[in-house]
Amino acid sequence: MSSQYKVVVYVPVASAPAVREAMGAAGAGKQGNYSCCSFSVTGIGRFKPGIGAQPAIGQIGKLEEVIEERIEAACDQGLLRDVIAAIVAAHPYEEPAIDVLALDNWKGFMD
Repeated sequence: MSSQYKVVVYVPVASAPAVREAMGAAGAGKQGNYSCCSFSVTGIGRFKPGIGAQPAIGQIGKLEEVIEERIEAACDQGLLRDVIAAIVAAHPYEEPAIDVLALDNWKGFMD
């Protein structure tokens, strides 16, 4: 099992600074002597809220398009729960799209 993970989350652009800050405060983005390291790119998120949803944006049964920021940052396995909890607390959606990917450290390939 990997000891490092990349956490990726999609968030409306206006909420991106708060989510990015929450991730960093929970320990994501530590790389050597640096902290709060992340990468972002902007795109269009699409979704259709179903019956029983309580969408922060959009309406039940209507396809919605939102300009979102994809934020990604690495974190140690021991911080994963805290980082995900911080994202969920800061994110405006009731069902944030969060990906967790196991990482190999590139430095291990340089030996």
